[in-house]
Amino acid sequence: MHHLSGLDASFLHFETPETPMHVGSLVLLELPPGYDGDYYEDVKSMVGARLHLASVLNRKLAPMPFELAEPVWIDDDDIDLDYHVRSLTLRRPGTMQQLNHLIARLHSSLLDRSRPLWEMYVIEGLQNGEVAFYTKAHHSGVDGKAGTELAKVMYDISPKIREVPPPRRRRNGSVGYQLGVAELLQAAVSNTARQYRKLAELLPTAARALTAAGGVLASQQTAQGTRPLSLGLAPKALFNDSITNQRSYSTMSLPFDELKALGKRLGGTVNSVVMAMCSGALRRFMKTRGLLPKEALIAGVPVSLRSDGDDAMNNQVSMVRVDLATDIGDPAERFQAIHASSEAAKAVVRELRPVLGVDVPVTGTPWLMTSLASLYGRSNLARRLPPVANVLISNVPGPTVPLYVAGARMKHFYPVSIPYHGTALNITVQSYDGSLDFGFTACRRILSEEESYELIGYMHAALEELRALPSVTAVVPAVAAASEAPAQARARKAAPAKKSARKAAPAKKSARKRSAAPARATAATRRPAQDGTSAVPARKSA
Repeated sequence: MHHLSGLDASFLHFETPETPMHVGSLVLLELPPGYDGDYYEDVKSMVGARLHLASVLNRKLAPMPFELAEPVWIDDDDIDLDYHVRSLTLRRPGTMQQLNHLIARLHSSLLDRSRPLWEMYVIEGLQNGEVAFYTKAHHSGVDGKAGTELAKVMYDISPKIREVPPPRRRRNGSVGYQLGVAELLQAAVSNTARQYRKLAELLPTAARALTAAGGVLASQQTAQGTRPLSLGLAPKALFNDSITNQRSYSTMSLPFDELKALGKRLGGTVNSVVMAMCSGALRRFMKTRGLLPKEALIAGVPVSLRSDGDDAMNNQVSMVRVDLATDIGDPAERFQAIHASSEAAKAVVRELRPVLGVDVPVTGTPWLMTSLASLYGRSNLARRLPPVANVLISNVPGPTVPLYVAGARMKHFYPVSIPYHGTALNITVQSYDGSLDFGFTACRRILSEEESYELIGYMHAALEELRALPSVTAVVPAVAAASEAPAQARARKAAPAKKSARKAAPAKKSARKRSAAPARATAATRRPAQDGTSAVPARKSA
């Protein structure tokens, strides 16, 4: 058995009938020329042959007695492929709008917790002859990076379906779903003791990380009258409400290299361009309805805590908040404010990475968190309490080469994500083979499918605004200070002799150093910044 971490289990505890907590993807596939087989059967055969290669596909939950501790994963040796891999056909004419509507409906239903927490759908009937492949898996088992690792298992890099070694026979017998009460409680006690021991060992590292993060925050203080980098609570907006389980879903695609070049030309990153597009679109969408708050909207942005080479099928993610600067009318000024806020948030996360996501077990967490989640959704607290963020925006770097599913070439890789009470809209972006594929997942009561398409139109309009902006050669100095401060502090601590020498230097030399400092800071900000939304090694956003 394998214990869920507190973060993994939280996605189970926060799940209610109105808020399914699974993530998914919608893949559009081009069948090989002259193909005349049964593609559904090909996919089901491929999945069945590879179940043993990904733990998320062959494990299920075993809850603790009286929900005193987090549940555990156990192996499932009796997986019903006909249940997990299904076939659907669109009605004529088979438009993309019909497909999006179907995905919204499929994404709104809960996964069966008595089985492994995943489902796959082969969807035929598209008018252009393509085939859609929709998958969903519970967020308790996968984050963005783990989903990409799962894709590497399930998909091929050529039309030829690769052969995989068969599963090894287990010689110690399999563990049944109904584990003994004593066995479960003993495992819970052992896991709790182990987690507290790790927590104690982490205290010195935590102290150093908090000190460094404090230094970064102090360096981000801006002059009076300028836009602050530290954010307060978000303003009330139409997306900050309790939601139903009904979803709306829409997609769009843009060329990755073009957005990368645009970000570099404007002194930012791909992530800055995506955030600025979302900001411009949301600003226009709400302004046309007379619902735009005077204060700037704030986005909740997931950031990966996963180290390079870590392919564990679990969650290693945290959340930062980014100023969308929707109160600024000028697109160039708005872009710089968004980029500065994003870089400042990531600078803090870099220092806090050793302590973020630390597991702190608490007895009775499952029933306590489940009760609070239900109370939050059904008491209208999401509408009454000040929001922490208005929308969720995520950027997940993905594969850079074409992939194939049972011999069919993948043309697009659209993410399907999770809205929640208080953040009824989730915009997730995935890069794939030279494309940026956007998925807009929302509560249908708050953002209908037609309104979602309208928002996509405003996204294109916002991109045109960014394309029309002049090139810049420098970015906000506060970002450079935020990024450089921890390294400079460590350098000063490691070299006290140099510090003394600088103090004794002639005034003329000090003046030369001061005049050169801004140039160094500006150069530092021109270095390509990695988007912190995922640790996928296939591509680092620039």
